[in-house]
Amino acid sequence: MRRRSFLAASGAAAVGASLAGRPAFSQQAKIKGAGDVLMRRAFEAWNEAGGAASGVRMEYDAVGSAEGLAAVASRQVDFGATVTPLSPARLKERGLLQFPSMICPIVFAANLPGVADHQLKLSGEAIADLYLGKITKWNDPKLAALNPGLKLPNLAVTPVHRADSSGTTLLTTTFLSRTSDAWRTGPRAGSVVKWPAVGKAGNLNAGVAEAVKTTQGAIGYVTEAGEVAKGLAVTQLRNQSGKFVKPDGDTFFAAVNATDWSAQGFGVDMIDLEGDDVWPLLGPSFTLIPVSPAADKVESVRNTMKFFDWALTKGEEVLRGTGNAAMPEELVDFIHEDWAHVKGPDGKPIWTA
Repeated sequence: MRRRSFLAASGAAAVGASLAGRPAFSQQAKIKGAGDVLMRRAFEAWNEAGGAASGVRMEYDAVGSAEGLAAVASRQVDFGATVTPLSPARLKERGLLQFPSMICPIVFAANLPGVADHQLKLSGEAIADLYLGKITKWNDPKLAALNPGLKLPNLAVTPVHRADSSGTTLLTTTFLSRTSDAWRTGPRAGSVVKWPAVGKAGNLNAGVAEAVKTTQGAIGYVTEAGEVAKGLAVTQLRNQSGKFVKPDGDTFFAAVNATDWSAQGFGVDMIDLEGDDVWPLLGPSFTLIPVSPAADKVESVRNTMKFFDWALTKGEEVLRGTGNAAMPEELVDFIHEDWAHVKGPDGKPIWTA
């Protein structure tokens, strides 16, 4: 796929300032969505910048993927959001269409005196051992072998995990399950897992980031939004090709480019893909909309598509500071093609470019 730049620097203040003089949100169409917490910050940034530009204001309830799915399936909201794609059969059963709206990278961050950002190198197996309590000190020989020449402190390990149900946890534990036999046969993958009795828990990304920031020897997983907001020192990760890579626009794009996007409903898997430059821990976030809305819902669905058309084609810069990456242009074209399947009671497509 042809590349679009992936941005990660904060620009919220500039976005807010650019809205001066634009029409008030109260004069615009409104849509309502519900779903995973992982996407809230990006949606809020899009809403702030794109409400006036698109003519549509979004309201979003970060209630979790399952609750968001239930709400859009029962037509209580105009769209749902999830990090777990639905199968074609489940989409058909619920009368929904799904499309990816952003890429959500996950990073590990550690609080180690004398260890700077991107200095520490970790493998999935080593991280699993940290969370399982098999590695209890940072100067453990297994960690030293991954980090030749880096002085690791004689400091107790405090692994930090999410206390709440989380798409971030699902992606992270899927990565650990694929890189560690002990994790795959132990806690396994899930949005909620039975964590070993080591370390501590934090609510949401902010809680994990704060726990890492205030605890020497701590390590935790957060979206890039949490890492950027808290200024934590993130680690490199070893990918499936055995290369240690940093989380940045190039490695995120390499993962996007290594993904097979041909699956029906875009139900792709981006965890630990092959490729020398691939960041191994990220996943697409999906938006769900009704495929055959009732007559009184047609305008709401059209407005939802109008908002996301702006977000996908013009909202890339707004993702700066949210820790998410935009869709490549070719993939946006595929999404627009899929939107032709969304039709009103008259059998005509709701969306026209």
